[in-house]
Amino acid sequence: MRPAYLRHNGTVIDDFDEFSFLPAQAAENGIDGPLAVGERVNLALPDGRTLSALRWAPASTPHALPEVTFLHGAGLNAHTWDTTVLALGRPALAIDLPGHGDSSWRDDLAYVASVLAPDAAAGMRAWTDRPQLLVGQSLGGLTAAALAASFPDLVHSLVVIDITPGIDLTGNAAQIAQFFAGPTDWASRDELVERALSFGLGGSCAAAERGVFLNSRVRADGRVEWKHHFAHLASAPSPHAPVAAVLADSGWDDLDAVTAPVTLIRGDHGYVTDDEAADFVRRVPDAEVVVVPTGHNVQEERPVELGRLLAGHQE
Repeated sequence: MRPAYLRHNGTVIDDFDEFSFLPAQAAENGIDGPLAVGERVNLALPDGRTLSALRWAPASTPHALPEVTFLHGAGLNAHTWDTTVLALGRPALAIDLPGHGDSSWRDDLAYVASVLAPDAAAGMRAWTDRPQLLVGQSLGGLTAAALAASFPDLVHSLVVIDITPGIDLTGNAAQIAQFFAGPTDWASRDELVERALSFGLGGSCAAAERGVFLNSRVRADGRVEWKHHFAHLASAPSPHAPVAAVLADSGWDDLDAVTAPVTLIRGDHGYVTDDEAADFVRRVPDAEVVVVPTGHNVQEERPVELGRLLAGHQE
């Protein structure tokens, strides 16, 4: 039998299937009908790193190629979009950004939008066959803007979730660095769940447990650590800037260069303030702005509503 630290909701998991949580997610969110079919895909990058992603298709058309591509926020991974994908009902691709999930860590620690965008674009070229509705949240939103600006042939519409280039890094966004700070390893996943919930992250307790399980790993010594690189950088003594500073890399120039239609979806108590949203509209006057009653991680707190909003974006 596996050690107790590999338990999830009291059940010992032996042959772990990363898609095994989907039925519970669907039931928890009232999503009926056959569930989307997911698969893990990997791409070898020219410098030897690996880019990993989840590719999804409706059960009725399991070989359909993605129409929507998702980029997650700092410290998250492709699974943060699972429930949104189930609610969306369209073929989709969710990429693990470098340093996150199953994608390789960067030795140069360059986790900024302008550097991450070419890697994500390589994945889109490998795993999709048409311009995408590109959806990015937080760091993924800035990366999506940089990608849409530099690789316009890959994007027909851009949705940025709860982030702007002008966000105040000393405000609510500072929560990211605070959450990552602390020990680099833990006695159990339960400790990580408690930490996530104490910061108001993860949605429901069940969702937080699921998210922690999919975003952590057990080392050979039995200790638990986050899979993403940021948690290790935020706590280690080093001259590197705080993790939240990566959000400052991508300026307004990227959004100015985007030719696709742009939508900003923000939580009414997320990281983007009313003034920052107004500045976004002033700088991107043709953009649509949608306010959702939620916090920063819209895809985890209001996944079904987000899926329905995105379903309305047709090419």
